[in-house]
Amino acid sequence: MNKKQTIDLDFDRQHIWHPYTSMTQPLPVYPVTHTQDNKIFLQSSECLIDGMASWWSAIHGYGHPVLKAAMHQQVDTMSHVMFGGITHQPAIDLCKKLVAITPNNLEKVFLADSGSVAVEVAIKMALQYWLSQGVTGKQKLMTPLKGYHGDTFAATSVCDPINSMHSLYSGFLPEHVFVPAPESQFGQQFNQQEAAQLSDYFVKHHKEVAAFIIEPIVQNAGGMNFYHPEYLQAVRQLCNDYDVLLICDEIATGFGRTGKMFAVEHSQVEPDIMCIGKALTGGTMTLSATLTTAKIAIGISEGEAGVLMHGPTFMGNPLACAVASASIDLLVEQDWAKQIAELNHALESLTQCSGLPQVKNVRILGGIGVVELTRVIDVEKIQRFFISQGVWIRPFGKLIYLMPPYISSEQDINTLCNAIYDAITGDHY
Repeated sequence: MNKKQTIDLDFDRQHIWHPYTSMTQPLPVYPVTHTQDNKIFLQSSECLIDGMASWWSAIHGYGHPVLKAAMHQQVDTMSHVMFGGITHQPAIDLCKKLVAITPNNLEKVFLADSGSVAVEVAIKMALQYWLSQGVTGKQKLMTPLKGYHGDTFAATSVCDPINSMHSLYSGFLPEHVFVPAPESQFGQQFNQQEAAQLSDYFVKHHKEVAAFIIEPIVQNAGGMNFYHPEYLQAVRQLCNDYDVLLICDEIATGFGRTGKMFAVEHSQVEPDIMCIGKALTGGTMTLSATLTTAKIAIGISEGEAGVLMHGPTFMGNPLACAVASASIDLLVEQDWAKQIAELNHALESLTQCSGLPQVKNVRILGGIGVVELTRVIDVEKIQRFFISQGVWIRPFGKLIYLMPPYISSEQDINTLCNAIYDAITGDHY
């Protein structure tokens, strides 16, 4: 787009639906002309430091020359071709990298369009695996409250039924088994009663449960809950004991965000199925993947259907695969662990909010910083203030959080943290 082009906000307001927004009383949208590094430039001339990494995906920032070169090279060769009956090197290269960096037991890769679709595929894998084994009773999922796994129907059905929009579709969605949300916090002592409580649910429901699905270590959009690694260890052991598959949704936590390449590494567990997305392409294109074990893949393939019943039109898109490969290479070459450690240190600036009476809790893990308030935030009011401070932060509920690009400087992180402090103390929320 020409940076000087005028963006038609009237048409946008009348005809375009934005995420989680009313068509009759929409929240304001701010027209963006271009992005670069960790900055967003508005038509009204403001330059904003991005604290969101475009919903946690643009880990290398915007316009990175390595990612741009990968896309230019691939689009000149082949931007898309169907994956049915055809393969290509970008998909092979990407899957080699994914098998190499994910837990050792995950050998088989299903490429999909988005995070929600990756979760749909994971659920299908679990259900179809048990059917292929002649086990017809395992038709439910088990999952903790406060979870979030996407907006498509099967994914929505395993989101928190109270604090999400799940209840709107209660008559249409399958009913699953919900367990209490993890309570023991990361870095604190684990309460063994949580494991005992989980065990009770497995004893009661394991014969009807195909898989336990969970976001490892960080429950993201359900409340930014940083829970204890031993909780996930307990889930893994119970899944082993009661013949339940473990699905780990790493869509938000993968590729270094929590301080490990994948969050399951905090617990040293291997899932049976794992979903990845968001940062997979460095925030350039939509792409996701669902990885599983040889046991599950072969079990499905030897079943009545003989195939996994899923196949998106843009599965294995060469353009997306090429830039995802480049993003993974860039992540490794730039010493992502050092970047996250520096980001984590800079985010400590958020602790200035800890003593404020309006603040319930401040928590930081890896490249994630969260300030939990005592009341629900007026998003329109606070975003107007944030823009006046030259930052882009998108709160939800009672939470103001940061998941900035890994390339963000300490000075930029301080600016983001100070804007949050000033928003709270100045009652701009």
